[in-house]
Amino acid sequence: MNIEELIERINFLYKKSKEEGLNEQEKEEQQELRRDYIERVKSNFRAQLNTIEPKNLKK
Repeated sequence: MNIEELIERINFLYKKSKEEGLNEQEKEEQQELRRDYIERVKSNFRAQLNTIEPKNLKK
């Protein structure tokens, strides 16, 4: 599942939870999708940080 599909599904489950509620399976799926999303964001951020090279600052 790509990130757009992941976000779309998270949003769908969120809206459904507010409108009619979720069953236990959907609640578990929602939590798993949220964890997956957070891990992807953290991984992407780490990758970006690893490309940064410090500059020598002279005083």
